[in-house]
Amino acid sequence: PFSTGVIMEPLPMNRLLKGVEEAAKHLSRTNWIAAAEAIMTTDTVPKCVSQRVMLDDEDITITGISKGSGMIEPHMATMLGFIATDVAIGQDLIGKVVKMVADASYNRITVDGDTSTNDSFVLISTGCSNARPIESMDDPRFDDLLDSLIEVGQKLSQAMVRDGEGATKFITITVEDAKNEAEALKVAYAVAHSPLVKTAFFASDPNLGRILAAVGNSKIPDLDATKVSLWLDDVLVAKNGGRAPEYMEEQGVAVMSQDEITVRISLGRGDACETVWTTDLSHDYVSINADYRS
Repeated sequence: PFSTGVIMEPLPMNRLLKGVEEAAKHLSRTNWIAAAEAIMTTDTVPKCVSQRVMLDDEDITITGISKGSGMIEPHMATMLGFIATDVAIGQDLIGKVVKMVADASYNRITVDGDTSTNDSFVLISTGCSNARPIESMDDPRFDDLLDSLIEVGQKLSQAMVRDGEGATKFITITVEDAKNEAEALKVAYAVAHSPLVKTAFFASDPNLGRILAAVGNSKIPDLDATKVSLWLDDVLVAKNGGRAPEYMEEQGVAVMSQDEITVRISLGRGDACETVWTTDLSHDYVSINADYRS
């Protein structure tokens, strides 16, 4: 999904063409990093990923760049993402592929739950490799290609979360045993977007009440709280809707003090599972957005 925004006056075509011609003069195989740096706004580092994949004994390349640090939510907001591969992907197929990649990567992240107007994710297939074109999902090479594209997309999207405005922690939120994918994501984002949960992460406070309250605030109409369990990394902190009898506070403090934390929530009502990636909410986030104006 893409956000909508203010309609702006179109750029005159002669200015656009002049810019394209000037940019073409600087085309280079080594300019990926320069391009990644050129699109940065409040980012603190450029984001670029490249990897080679063997498809049918042919070596192909997948390279991508992204920018985004704040105003990041699954509608992609101020995010820009570009992934290019030199294998030819059929025109009827590439539109499906770009959605599959986005849904497994860029549409699974949030920094602050806010959105903006200039979100873009572009998948480019140049066809410059010697590999045979991939025209259908029935092609035996398709799954390997998709997995590699998703891997690059996840590395880029997670890099945006790690570089989130004022972020001090990288947080994985997995909701399992949900009725369906939509329900799992609804709960995961309710936790990921909660200011109380995010500030607890920043404070390294294992406040299980805030997390459980956010699960309840997801407004799943028939959620049975007595079936909900919660883990911080591998530590079971809540069981059957209440504090786990064996849980000790110092275990939670040890997990929450880490730079990377996994929150796992079981709803006990199905077999669907989804994961999103997010950050804490720090003093620096407030300062950046109080002082910054585009």
